[in-house]
Amino acid sequence: MSPEGLVGVLLRRWYVLALVLLVTTAACYPALRPEPRFLSSAVLVVKPPRTDNQPNQLTNLQPALAAVSYAVVQQLRSPEGQAELRADGVHGTYRLSPRNSGTSATPFYSIPTLQIEAEQPEAAEADRVVQLIIAAYGRHLGALQATQDVPEESLMSVDLVNRPGTVSLPPNRSRAVAGVGALGLLCGVMAALWSERYAVRRRHRAAPAPRPEPTPLSV
Repeated sequence: MSPEGLVGVLLRRWYVLALVLLVTTAACYPALRPEPRFLSSAVLVVKPPRTDNQPNQLTNLQPALAAVSYAVVQQLRSPEGQAELRADGVHGTYRLSPRNSGTSATPFYSIPTLQIEAEQPEAAEADRVVQLIIAAYGRHLGALQATQDVPEESLMSVDLVNRPGTVSLPPNRSRAVAGVGALGLLCGVMAALWSERYAVRRRHRAAPAPRPEPTPLSV
Protein backbone atom coordinates (compact mmCIF):
# COMPACT_ATOMS: atom_id res chain seq x y z
CA MET A 1 0.00 0.00 0.00
CA SER A 2 1.26 3.46 -0.96
CA PRO A 3 1.60 6.24 1.64
CA GLU A 4 -1.31 8.08 -0.01
CA GLY A 5 -3.47 4.96 0.28
CA LEU A 6 -2.56 4.51 3.93
CA VAL A 7 -3.45 8.12 4.71
CA GLY A 8 -6.78 7.67 2.93
CA VAL A 9 -7.59 4.55 4.98
CA LEU A 10 -6.75 6.36 8.23
CA LEU A 11 -8.96 9.32 7.27
CA ARG A 12 -11.88 7.08 6.39
CA ARG A 13 -11.50 5.08 9.61
CA TRP A 14 -10.95 8.05 11.88
CA TYR A 15 -13.48 6.70 14.38
CA VAL A 16 -11.36 3.56 14.85
CA LEU A 17 -8.35 5.74 15.61
CA ALA A 18 -10.44 7.79 18.02
CA LEU A 19 -11.53 4.65 19.89
CA VAL A 20 -7.94 3.39 20.13
CA LEU A 21 -6.87 6.85 21.33
CA LEU A 22 -9.36 6.68 24.19
CA VAL A 23 -8.16 3.22 25.19
CA THR A 24 -4.51 4.34 25.00
CA THR A 25 -5.25 7.40 27.13
CA ALA A 26 -6.84 5.20 29.77
CA ALA A 27 -3.83 2.84 29.64
CA CYS A 28 -1.46 5.77 30.22
CA TYR A 29 -2.99 6.49 33.62
CA PRO A 30 -1.36 3.52 35.43
CA ALA A 31 1.88 4.30 33.57
CA LEU A 32 1.85 7.75 35.16
CA ARG A 33 1.31 6.23 38.62
CA PRO A 34 3.68 3.23 38.71
CA GLU A 35 4.05 1.04 41.75
CA PRO A 36 7.06 1.81 43.95
CA ARG A 37 10.18 -0.23 43.27
CA PHE A 38 13.13 -0.80 45.61
CA LEU A 39 16.60 -2.05 44.75
CA SER A 40 18.63 -3.97 47.32
CA SER A 41 22.31 -4.55 46.61
CA ALA A 42 25.15 -6.38 48.35
CA VAL A 43 28.73 -7.27 47.41
CA LEU A 44 30.33 -10.49 48.62
CA VAL A 45 33.86 -11.76 48.30
CA VAL A 46 35.37 -15.26 48.33
CA LYS A 47 38.22 -15.33 50.85
CA PRO A 48 41.06 -17.84 50.99
CA PRO A 49 41.83 -19.66 54.24
CA ARG A 50 43.75 -17.74 56.89
CA THR A 51 47.46 -18.56 57.06
CA ASP A 52 50.34 -17.46 59.24
CA ASN A 53 51.95 -15.69 56.28
CA GLN A 54 48.66 -13.97 55.28
CA PRO A 55 46.61 -13.29 58.41
CA ASN A 56 44.54 -10.72 56.48
CA GLN A 57 42.61 -12.84 54.01
CA LEU A 58 41.58 -9.84 51.88
CA THR A 59 45.22 -9.21 50.93
CA ASN A 60 45.56 -12.64 49.37
CA LEU A 61 42.82 -12.55 46.75
CA GLN A 62 44.10 -14.56 43.81
CA PRO A 63 42.59 -14.92 40.29
CA ALA A 64 41.94 -18.61 41.04
CA LEU A 65 39.39 -17.52 43.64
CA ALA A 66 37.61 -15.48 40.98
CA ALA A 67 37.40 -18.58 38.77
CA VAL A 68 35.81 -20.54 41.63
CA SER A 69 33.40 -17.68 42.33
CA TYR A 70 32.37 -17.50 38.67
CA ALA A 71 31.80 -21.27 38.61
CA VAL A 72 29.33 -20.86 41.49
CA VAL A 73 27.63 -17.99 39.63
CA GLN A 74 27.21 -20.22 36.58
CA GLN A 75 25.59 -22.87 38.75
CA LEU A 76 23.09 -20.35 40.10
CA ARG A 77 22.37 -19.04 36.59
CA SER A 78 21.67 -22.51 35.22
CA PRO A 79 18.06 -23.75 34.94
CA GLU A 80 18.64 -26.03 37.94
CA GLY A 81 20.06 -23.16 39.97
CA GLN A 82 17.18 -20.87 39.07
CA ALA A 83 14.72 -23.58 40.09
CA GLU A 84 16.55 -23.94 43.41
CA LEU A 85 16.38 -20.19 44.02
CA ARG A 86 12.65 -20.17 43.25
CA ALA A 87 12.15 -23.02 45.71
CA ASP A 88 14.02 -20.96 48.32
CA GLY A 89 11.61 -18.07 47.78
CA VAL A 90 13.60 -15.92 45.33
CA HIS A 91 11.29 -14.18 42.86
CA GLY A 92 11.09 -11.06 40.77
CA THR A 93 14.07 -9.39 39.12
CA TYR A 94 17.55 -10.18 40.42
CA ARG A 95 21.07 -9.97 39.00
CA LEU A 96 24.38 -11.69 39.76
CA SER A 97 27.24 -9.53 38.45
CA PRO A 98 30.87 -10.56 38.96
CA ARG A 99 32.82 -7.39 39.66
CA ASN A 100 36.36 -6.22 39.08
CA SER A 101 37.30 -4.21 42.15
CA GLY A 102 40.85 -3.53 40.98
CA THR A 103 42.16 -0.85 38.64
CA SER A 104 41.79 -0.48 34.89
CA ALA A 105 44.97 -2.55 34.53
CA THR A 106 43.50 -5.45 36.49
CA PRO A 107 42.20 -8.25 34.24
CA PHE A 108 38.46 -8.85 34.20
CA TYR A 109 37.11 -11.12 36.98
CA SER A 110 40.52 -11.33 38.65
CA ILE A 111 39.05 -10.14 41.96
CA PRO A 112 36.59 -12.66 43.47
CA THR A 113 33.78 -10.24 44.26
CA LEU A 114 30.14 -10.58 43.26
CA GLN A 115 27.40 -7.96 43.28
CA ILE A 116 23.90 -9.24 44.00
CA GLU A 117 20.91 -7.02 43.21
CA ALA A 118 17.17 -7.58 43.61
CA GLU A 119 14.19 -5.40 42.66
CA GLN A 120 10.95 -5.70 44.62
CA PRO A 121 7.90 -3.52 45.38
CA GLU A 122 8.85 -3.51 49.08
CA ALA A 123 12.22 -2.66 50.63
CA ALA A 124 12.13 -5.50 53.17
CA GLU A 125 11.32 -8.05 50.47
CA ALA A 126 14.23 -6.84 48.31
CA ASP A 127 16.60 -7.33 51.26
CA ARG A 128 15.15 -10.78 51.93
CA VAL A 129 15.71 -11.89 48.33
CA VAL A 130 19.33 -10.73 48.43
CA GLN A 131 19.89 -12.63 51.69
CA LEU A 132 18.41 -15.80 50.15
CA ILE A 133 20.75 -15.54 47.16
CA ILE A 134 23.75 -15.01 49.46
CA ALA A 135 22.78 -18.14 51.42
CA ALA A 136 22.42 -20.17 48.21
CA TYR A 137 25.81 -18.92 47.01
CA GLY A 138 27.41 -20.07 50.28
CA ARG A 139 25.79 -23.51 49.99
CA HIS A 140 27.06 -23.99 46.44
CA LEU A 141 30.55 -22.86 47.37
CA GLY A 142 30.62 -25.33 50.26
CA ALA A 143 29.26 -28.16 48.09
CA LEU A 144 31.83 -27.43 45.39
CA GLN A 145 34.66 -27.76 47.92
CA ALA A 146 33.10 -30.85 49.50
CA THR A 147 33.10 -32.67 46.16
CA GLN A 148 36.85 -31.97 45.90
CA ASP A 149 37.52 -33.17 49.48
CA VAL A 150 39.10 -29.88 50.49
CA PRO A 151 40.44 -30.05 54.08
CA GLU A 152 38.64 -27.91 56.62
CA GLU A 153 41.69 -25.75 57.28
CA SER A 154 41.93 -24.97 53.54
CA LEU A 155 38.30 -24.08 52.92
CA MET A 156 37.41 -20.84 51.18
CA SER A 157 34.75 -18.70 52.85
CA VAL A 158 32.27 -15.98 51.90
CA ASP A 159 32.26 -12.54 53.42
CA LEU A 160 30.23 -9.41 52.69
CA VAL A 161 32.11 -6.36 51.46
CA ASN A 162 28.91 -4.31 51.39
CA ARG A 163 25.92 -5.51 53.37
CA PRO A 164 22.47 -5.33 51.75
CA GLY A 165 21.30 -1.76 51.37
CA THR A 166 18.05 -0.65 49.77
CA VAL A 167 17.30 2.42 47.69
CA SER A 168 14.06 3.56 46.10
CA LEU A 169 14.09 3.46 42.31
CA PRO A 170 12.74 6.65 40.70
CA PRO A 171 9.88 5.89 38.27
CA ASN A 172 10.57 6.56 34.58
CA ARG A 173 7.16 7.97 33.62
CA SER A 174 8.24 9.42 30.28
CA ARG A 175 9.54 6.06 29.05
CA ALA A 176 6.39 4.29 30.21
CA VAL A 177 4.11 6.80 28.49
CA ALA A 178 6.20 6.67 25.32
CA GLY A 179 5.97 2.88 25.26
CA VAL A 180 2.19 2.87 25.78
CA GLY A 181 1.79 5.59 23.12
CA ALA A 182 3.86 3.68 20.56
CA LEU A 183 1.90 0.51 21.22
CA GLY A 184 -1.38 2.43 20.93
CA LEU A 185 -0.30 3.97 17.60
CA LEU A 186 0.60 0.57 16.18
CA CYS A 187 -2.68 -0.95 17.36
CA GLY A 188 -4.65 1.98 15.92
CA VAL A 189 -3.09 1.67 12.48
CA MET A 190 -3.56 -2.11 12.44
CA ALA A 191 -7.19 -1.80 13.56
CA ALA A 192 -7.92 0.80 10.87
CA LEU A 193 -6.39 -1.38 8.15
CA TRP A 194 -8.28 -4.44 9.38
CA SER A 195 -11.62 -2.60 9.48
CA GLU A 196 -11.03 -1.26 5.94
CA ARG A 197 -10.26 -4.72 4.64
CA TYR A 198 -13.31 -6.15 6.39
CA ALA A 199 -15.56 -3.45 4.90
CA VAL A 200 -14.21 -4.10 1.37
CA ARG A 201 -14.84 -7.83 1.66
CA ARG A 202 -18.35 -7.22 2.97
CA ARG A 203 -19.17 -4.93 0.04
CA HIS A 204 -17.92 -7.52 -2.41
CA ARG A 205 -20.09 -10.23 -0.87
CA ALA A 206 -23.14 -7.96 -0.86
CA ALA A 207 -22.73 -6.83 -4.48
CA PRO A 208 -25.08 -8.72 -6.93
CA ALA A 209 -23.44 -11.07 -9.35
CA PRO A 210 -23.28 -9.72 -12.95
CA ARG A 211 -25.89 -11.15 -15.34
CA PRO A 212 -24.50 -13.28 -18.16
CA GLU A 213 -24.88 -11.75 -21.63
CA PRO A 214 -27.37 -13.57 -23.91
CA THR A 215 -25.80 -15.79 -26.52
CA PRO A 216 -26.73 -14.63 -30.03
CA LEU A 217 -28.69 -17.15 -32.11
CA SER A 218 -26.96 -18.43 -35.21
CA VAL A 219 -28.98 -18.31 -38.44
